[in-house]
Amino acid sequence: MNNQERLMKILLAPHLSEKANRVAERYNQVVFKVLCDATKPEIKDAVELMFNVKVQGVTVANVKGKRKRFGAIYGQRSDWKKAYVSLESGQEIDFLVAE
Repeated sequence: MNNQERLMKILLAPHLSEKANRVAERYNQVVFKVLCDATKPEIKDAVELMFNVKVQGVTVANVKGKRKRFGAIYGQRSDWKKAYVSLESGQEIDFLVAE
């Protein structure tokens, strides 16, 4: 698989939550759910490629899956990784625009 294909698969979805909205307004950051084996440089390149913006920096967090109970059976949701992407001033990503 070449590099461009890999970059297109790194970002899984935008992570929309109250904290993500607060971070977006205050620090000009966007939060994404990303592949667990993605690195910071790959995430930066993927965001710049897909959204045509300049990225200032990337911070990642590994999120542990919650333990859940289904009747008498205990299970666990999958672990996942989220990336806080800081955009350069004046840059923004709008997810509500339909093309």
